[in-house]
Amino acid sequence: MRILLADDHDMVRETISAYLKSEGGAEVLLATDLPGAMELISAEGPFDLVLLDYQMPGMTGLDGLTEALAANGGKGVAILSGSAPANTARAALDAGAIGFIPKTMGAQSLLNAVRFMSAGEIYAPVELMRAEESANTHPLAERLSPRELEVLNGLCRGLSNKEIARELDLQEVTIKLHVRTLCRKLDAKNRTQAALTAKEAGLF
Repeated sequence: MRILLADDHDMVRETISAYLKSEGGAEVLLATDLPGAMELISAEGPFDLVLLDYQMPGMTGLDGLTEALAANGGKGVAILSGSAPANTARAALDAGAIGFIPKTMGAQSLLNAVRFMSAGEIYAPVELMRAEESANTHPLAERLSPRELEVLNGLCRGLSNKEIARELDLQEVTIKLHVRTLCRKLDAKNRTQAALTAKEAGLF
């Protein structure tokens, strides 16, 4: 099993790769951003599985997924995420990802999912899909775009515009525009009230 793991968080990258090597017997190559991952795919690929952090530099939403899919010779590319909402998971799968892996997943479950995807099977946690069904039927969610939901998720976690911009690999000014739109759509006076509205509605 040859795996490429790309994540800009040292601890996440090293912990996951160590477990895949020791318990899964996998050969794991590492990258810290999308350009680095693309270089490795070009030089060492195709890999049995490519794991891409959704929020790392260069990803620009799901554009990085599309690039990696095109480069990996038809083999699987999956998304890792610590915070993306369920609708992002569905969008990733619809865009061709072979799986969507929450970073909160237990080590053994992660290894099982990696083996599953390496064999060519699509993987998505049941809880995530259930959350998506719940979100999809929510009247507030229906009024917001996937990107607006991602920004709102950041607001609900108390992140600043700068922190949300870094997570989503966007400009801070773009996040400000999204926050303004969210406040208008949620009939909120400010970002705090928008986050409260979302939490009270059970969106996050």
